[in-house]
Amino acid sequence: MVHFSRKRRLLYRRFLQTLLWLLLLGIWTTIIFLGLGTFISQPVLAEINRIEAPGEILYRSQQRLQDSSGNSWQVILFKQVQSGQAPLVNLRLVGFPGVAELIHPHPLQITTSTGEILTANDVFLVEAPAPTIGQYDVKNILPQLPAESLQLSLPLAGDRSIDISVPQFVVQEWQEVAAAKA
Repeated sequence: MVHFSRKRRLLYRRFLQTLLWLLLLGIWTTIIFLGLGTFISQPVLAEINRIEAPGEILYRSQQRLQDSSGNSWQVILFKQVQSGQAPLVNLRLVGFPGVAELIHPHPLQITTSTGEILTANDVFLVEAPAPTIGQYDVKNILPQLPAESLQLSLPLAGDRSIDISVPQFVVQEWQEVAAAKA
């Protein structure tokens, strides 16, 4: 009889150990997936700013995106509405000093997810305020863009370019800025 109860205790102990290991494995798996989700997902901070001055309204979307080399760029789309004038819709790209020297005047190439290539004219006809700044007229291009991710190709010297991937939520935000009414 003692032998049977000892065997029963050993089986019970093994059962509890197995149950404890499964519980710990579940907890660790949950912690790992929650931790990885923090690093993988990017926050979506869609914010359109409206700035008013006498006789002028400025709508702006500003994001920080990375190029294919991992360098950060400020990507600013703005719509400028001045009384009595047609609105301007420009895309300004600002890199950190030493990242690259953009050439002017040279159009920006925008590639859609379907492979269609659109070009935006360079606003800086002679010289930009800094070599890492580009500004392009996208007023006529934005209505043609599907609300999908796309790629910007910034012109560099020597037929080279820098590519910046633009996520879908940013393109949608740009379209909201372009559609904003004064």
